[in-house]
Amino acid sequence: MAFPTNRDPSSSSTSRWEYDVFLSFRGEDTRNGFTGHLYEALCREGFNTFIDYKLPKGEEISKELRQTIELSMISVVIFSENYASSTWCLDELIKIFECKKTGQLVLPVFYKLDPSVVRKQKEKFEIALIEHKEKFKDNEEKVEKWRTTLTEVANLSGFHYEDSYPEPQFIQGIIEKVSSTKLSHTQLFVAKYPIGVDSRSKAVESLLDTNSNDVLIIGIHGMGGIGKTTIAKAVYNRIAYRFEGSSFLDNIREHSRTNDGIIQLQETLLHDISRDRNLKVSSIHKGIEMIIDRLRLKRVLLILDDVDESNQTDYLLGRCDWFAPGSRIIITTRDKHVLTAFGEGSLMYKVNKMVPDEAKELFIQHAFGTNKPEATYLQLAEKITCFAYGLPLALQIIGSDLRGRSLHEWESALKKYKMIPNKEILEILKISYERLDQIERNIFLDIACFLKGRKKDSVLHILEACNLYPNLGIPKLIDKCLITIDWYGILSMHDLVEQMGKEIVLQESQVPGERTRIWQYEDARNVLIGNTGSKKIRGIMLQSLVLEPVELKLHPQAFRRMENIKFFIVKNVHIGSQFEYFPNGIRLLDWPFYSFPLPSNFCPRQLVCLNMPHSYNNMEKLFKQEFPLEMLKEINFSVCNSIKKIPKLLAPNLKTLNLSFCYNLVEVHESVGLLNKLETWNLSSCHKLQTLPRRLNLKSLQRFDLGHCRRLEKFPDIHQEMKCLKKIILVKCGIKELPSSIGNLIELQQLSLLACPNLREIPGSIYKLQKLKYFGLASNILRPTSNSFDDSFGYGFVNLKSLLLVSENIIELDFMESQYFPALESLDVSVKDIFTIPKSFSRLTRLRELTINNCEHLREIQGLPQSLSCLRIISCRSWDQQSSSKMLSQAIEDFANFKQLGEIQGISTDPQSSTGLLHQLPIVSASLSDDLESETAIFDCEFALPAFEIPEEFNHRSFGNSISFLVGRKFPNPFAVCIAFTLGVERFRYAIYLSINGCEETLYHWHRPEPCVSHHGRERLWLLTLSHRKLQKYLSDSNLSEQNEVKVMCKIERWNRISSSYEPMNPTGFLPRMWVRVECICCPDKSSIPILPLSAMDDIESGLEGFHGDLNLSLSVPNDSELPALIPLNDGSDLAGERVPLLVSNITNESDFGLGERDSTLGSTVGDGFHLGSFSRITSWSEFKELCLSFLQ
Repeated sequence: MAFPTNRDPSSSSTSRWEYDVFLSFRGEDTRNGFTGHLYEALCREGFNTFIDYKLPKGEEISKELRQTIELSMISVVIFSENYASSTWCLDELIKIFECKKTGQLVLPVFYKLDPSVVRKQKEKFEIALIEHKEKFKDNEEKVEKWRTTLTEVANLSGFHYEDSYPEPQFIQGIIEKVSSTKLSHTQLFVAKYPIGVDSRSKAVESLLDTNSNDVLIIGIHGMGGIGKTTIAKAVYNRIAYRFEGSSFLDNIREHSRTNDGIIQLQETLLHDISRDRNLKVSSIHKGIEMIIDRLRLKRVLLILDDVDESNQTDYLLGRCDWFAPGSRIIITTRDKHVLTAFGEGSLMYKVNKMVPDEAKELFIQHAFGTNKPEATYLQLAEKITCFAYGLPLALQIIGSDLRGRSLHEWESALKKYKMIPNKEILEILKISYERLDQIERNIFLDIACFLKGRKKDSVLHILEACNLYPNLGIPKLIDKCLITIDWYGILSMHDLVEQMGKEIVLQESQVPGERTRIWQYEDARNVLIGNTGSKKIRGIMLQSLVLEPVELKLHPQAFRRMENIKFFIVKNVHIGSQFEYFPNGIRLLDWPFYSFPLPSNFCPRQLVCLNMPHSYNNMEKLFKQEFPLEMLKEINFSVCNSIKKIPKLLAPNLKTLNLSFCYNLVEVHESVGLLNKLETWNLSSCHKLQTLPRRLNLKSLQRFDLGHCRRLEKFPDIHQEMKCLKKIILVKCGIKELPSSIGNLIELQQLSLLACPNLREIPGSIYKLQKLKYFGLASNILRPTSNSFDDSFGYGFVNLKSLLLVSENIIELDFMESQYFPALESLDVSVKDIFTIPKSFSRLTRLRELTINNCEHLREIQGLPQSLSCLRIISCRSWDQQSSSKMLSQAIEDFANFKQLGEIQGISTDPQSSTGLLHQLPIVSASLSDDLESETAIFDCEFALPAFEIPEEFNHRSFGNSISFLVGRKFPNPFAVCIAFTLGVERFRYAIYLSINGCEETLYHWHRPEPCVSHHGRERLWLLTLSHRKLQKYLSDSNLSEQNEVKVMCKIERWNRISSSYEPMNPTGFLPRMWVRVECICCPDKSSIPILPLSAMDDIESGLEGFHGDLNLSLSVPNDSELPALIPLNDGSDLAGERVPLLVSNITNESDFGLGERDSTLGSTVGDGFHLGSFSRITSWSEFKELCLSFLQ
């Protein structure tokens, strides 16, 4: 058997050992006798045994032997009289004893030799070691280590062979020991295709902290079929050898149902740890005593798989005080509540679903037996992968089921899986459901059938009204991984878990009207049209799955028999008939586009959620009852044009009131202003609204939206108890003034007064809102009038982070002082007649983003703060080329200065205007140049027209994705890189790499996570640098010499949606160009090169169509004052026929495609490809295109 190579023994989750037994012996003593017989016997018994004559000839034996010893489960050391004379054997012994510390079993065999001879190094062992000491007199430590190791190994329990004992029986004793050892070290089968297992098992292993001397408990938690057992097995295989004993007890849930099952678990644990197969447990209590007695002094690894009740561990672990320090217990469970019995010391690892790439790979492996499926199946494979939603069990079962089947069978199977869940998957998932009590089951089924996708708080209100105690039940469902709650508070569940819940309901009865829940459209339609409902029905969802809404006429008495119905949900269905009866016990009524009045006898005293947007509603009739609707929490009557007046509303516990887009709403009753539990009130776009309650005393209100209420002129007074309000939106509102009581809103964080044409001033009390973080208003009213200003709070907002100023008038912005806005980070100015951004802006020391939009007369920016990270100038008509050039020159100058990296600046255009500009400056700490680990400073620009000149300091340039140059022993300072390329709309990422003498480092990486249409066809430019100290470190860590080759590379990858991965882009797809500014030792001259306009790039791109590979055309243009530095443009018109001078460099001296050759004139390293030719004048872009095409033919 050949040696394994390049293998880390602990890296695999499926197997640690390559060999069962490694034989260490003195060849001339026993090879052809005892050792040969032992080897044959071991092989005959099926043990994979290594003996040294298997070594391939010519290989470096010591290195290979060390690796082989590491990969052996057991080392049998055969001590014979001449063993110590071999330094090779002694080195083997040292390595073997090192491996003993990591779990290898070492069995010494003293062949015709007393163990004391080895232990005390007597007789021939003494003579051999004296000779070694003389031979290695310069390395006495080596000999001393041999002595120590001989003594330690001889002290181990082993086998002593004497001539009087029959050799076959002696060998059989060794085999029995090897057999029992292998049985206890047997690797567990993990998975046929362990995709993603290693990363997860390593994550669990990191929690175990095997170096700690504490007893630790780790829970592996997740839904059924997610891979908990698989991960636990992988962890077991990875670390079991580090413990004195180990045991993997599977299926705890099933075994714990009976006393016999518990006793069987106890016996298995004792057998595994003690390696005594004769142990018998007579009772559970006796088993506990035996576990404590036999295991209390052993450092063990114990894995309990599939525990669903905390008491199931009592008979195996107690309180985890039965085991020696350093022991580790791993528990896999669907219910994380199981671990709470062990206190705060236990840790939890939650197993999440597989990421798309892993899921696809696992499915394809099971479906095809390879990771290279047939192309015709890929689209269906992706759909099935999405259906399984990252659940390994489903991917495995479905993949195996479809293996070898035709494309038509795949299509049919996918349709079936969506309608009828696979029974095998269903049974696994159903286990968690069966452990719920009846109330918890009702909660689960209600969510699966009706409430999935709703806000948690809303679901809690609804289920609480159904007497289901959801505050207790929902956490239990979460603990058992049956439901989840996302970052936004939305209740969700795995698609297959939802399907399992619905299948449980379908099995209640073959007759839809006799089931508790109806959600399938045909079933719901038939029950409502045929009046076949019953009192068993708990809820109905009437949802059409076709694109256009369906018109239905239902039976007028359809709900008469459904006296227990709690939920009625209508989606994509227009009901064209009126009901004569509607059940009063309804809790959730979700019924958009209902065009008839509700029945006059409808008395919804238990109603919790009323969602009827786009409906005909007479609210006065609906709420005419004299009794309060105490359970009502949510009302949504948005886009209900029949509503003209909100009547007296007796709903003391109402939390949400949505009346947005009720265009005919004019008046709101005073009672609404007294709803103490109301948290959200939306009246946006109620265009005719004129009257609100005179005074608001809404103590719980958090969000109030009056945007686009154009006829509303008076804002209500604010009660001083309204301390919860965080957000007010008054965009395009008709209000004329704000009351001074606005200052009572001391918790307000967001206030928008944009485009309020009637609002001429704001009260001084506005400055009492010192928690305000986001403020938008007309800039000419920011200063209060002298008679309304309350200077007790000062003039300014100390916590304001974002300010939006909009005005049509000519104003000055000199009031923008840092002492008034000390925390301001984002400022958006849209003032039509502004001419100048004043110098005072430079004193806004925390400002990071500045957007100047539609400032038609803006021509100058007098100052910008050092903290600025992004400046956008958009659609400013007076901002001309001179303004842009001045800004760019200043930016590049600051960038190339490198004295303070915090002064980096950049420029870009707005796609809507030829004078648009995006100027980005990253925030960089003042100590960046001293911080080796700091991030790269980036200068990010995006532009289309006009073209700008790249300064002559950038003395290396390339039409391609790399540039090379030479430096000495010190990296030059300054150093800057500029990259430009054309983007498409797709998702992509790019990275800049720096290679010094072949040692590659990442300078910068950036990605666009989502497609962006706004960037299509526009060129993007980046300038970046790194701290000089870090660059010098890179250089010093390379193979430093007098001449060091430095290569800067740009790699761009496009996201492939089909393969769910990034793939290298064809260079013709992004036309990269690069510039480097560096004082190298190969290029003393400086030169200048223009940025080519986009139209020119389009011309080149069309000529390069179909080209594949790395494109790298480097241009080195001499610094000649007579040569044009800037390419003239004619308003962005087609340049195909324009006479545009352009210098192209010499074939032998200046330019290249590819990498590798040295430029003979300047010394730059350029490519070993084809070259541009001698200096020649290109007079049109068409000629330049032809030149490029000639290189590609």
